[in-house]
Amino acid sequence: MLGTIRAFWNDQRGIALILVSVMLPAIIGFSLLAIDASRMNNLHNDLQKGTDALALAAAAELNGRSDAWTRAENALTNLVSNSTRFSDGGTVPLTTGTGATTVDSTYSACRSKGQISWCFLASIPANDSDPITSANYAASAIVTRFIQVTAHPETLTPFFPVSIASSGNAADASYNLSTVSVAGFTSGVCDYTPVFICNPYENDPDGHTLEEAVSNPELHRRLIELRKVGNGAAAGPGNFGFLEPPEGVGNGAQALAQTIATSRPIGCYSAEGVTTKTGQNAGPVQDAFNVRFGISAGGHFNSPEYGPAANVRKGASSGNGNGNQCPQYNQLTFNETGNMGLPRDATTPYMGGRMGDGDWNLSGYWSTNFGSTSYPSSWNTTKPTRYQVYRHEIANGLVGTASTGGEVGTPPNSCQPPVTTVDRRLIYGAILNCSELSEDNDLSGHSTDLPVEAFGSFFLTEPVSSPSDDASVMVELVDVTGRGGQGTLDNFLRDEAQLYR
Repeated sequence: MLGTIRAFWNDQRGIALILVSVMLPAIIGFSLLAIDASRMNNLHNDLQKGTDALALAAAAELNGRSDAWTRAENALTNLVSNSTRFSDGGTVPLTTGTGATTVDSTYSACRSKGQISWCFLASIPANDSDPITSANYAASAIVTRFIQVTAHPETLTPFFPVSIASSGNAADASYNLSTVSVAGFTSGVCDYTPVFICNPYENDPDGHTLEEAVSNPELHRRLIELRKVGNGAAAGPGNFGFLEPPEGVGNGAQALAQTIATSRPIGCYSAEGVTTKTGQNAGPVQDAFNVRFGISAGGHFNSPEYGPAANVRKGASSGNGNGNQCPQYNQLTFNETGNMGLPRDATTPYMGGRMGDGDWNLSGYWSTNFGSTSYPSSWNTTKPTRYQVYRHEIANGLVGTASTGGEVGTPPNSCQPPVTTVDRRLIYGAILNCSELSEDNDLSGHSTDLPVEAFGSFFLTEPVSSPSDDASVMVELVDVTGRGGQGTLDNFLRDEAQLYR
């Protein structure tokens, strides 16, 4: 009997079942806890990925233009579709919905629609640990650089009786999850000349915009007279000035002129802000423009990178009669009988007499320079821009054709060889809304962080006639970056939307 009791006492078979039975509640509890943690993590990931994608889509539209908010909100609504799972609602579309946007009564930069809220920001704190406050909100689309996108909270009721993310009370077992993403847009150009041009269509009385100017033929062919900001003109539509040259170029007017004259500029400029260059003597700058026409710069720019354009027809002949000499400017006689450069517009009714109506003498120019040679019949229906005619001459081998006065568009042999890798008759510049910016900045001096409306290209229609500060630079607008642009500046662009938080 005693042996039987002792054997039973020492028998350990089945002990695991007892231990499992004792530990089973804890095992089940920890399993539920692990499942809840996984569900919470997955829900958070869904929300975070959704707000990240929405913020990036919206940030790509924040290029500093006046309609940036509208385009960003269209991107939030139409470009991205995300869903969240693992919440009490199951699969929940994380979209901005189709209802009207609700504008915060206190801050117009903060809005919400559907499952999403967002705030447009002019700045963000330097440290990620610092909260974004109303001081960071943008007052307008023009100064907006970032967007903060917030997902409305999603509720998740855990399997574990006490939520790991709540107060710990069994009665408050459910918890809410929300995520916030902050993205911004950086836009810039590289290999660009250090020039800024005041937006000719800022506050246009007829409501025209830069985008229209490169797509509407009637606006596209208007000739614009640019004047240097400073002694010659105030900072307003149709004027131009200079940007800070890139580091290492040097100081002074000659260094500035070199960065304008070269066919291989090295400067990079951001749409977030450019810096104007303190006023310089305009003489070397005039040479920097005119060297593109095969006009001698008095010993400056005597290397191949400063060569002329492939087509320098300008309605001029050398006063000393030597057609093989790279001419000095004071030796040129313009628009004498038989020679004709690209004409100006018949009238200049816009921008205080500084912008033409787009009606220029195509037939006179063509007959003087190319006689009976035909041009595209479409030009009789829609008059081309001067730049289109200039490119047609190059593409169809007409550059060497002599006018009735003997001028050809081929640069003289004594000049540097023509540059063919880039179009030397184009100048590139940052387009600024100068009227608005001049209220708080001295654009004729040294002002920093000036937002750029767009980057543009302009066609030089004729040489600059004077070294004085009130000299005119006659141009046609060719293209702009961003919405409405024709894509010819894409090689210069460096655009990127990125997450900051």
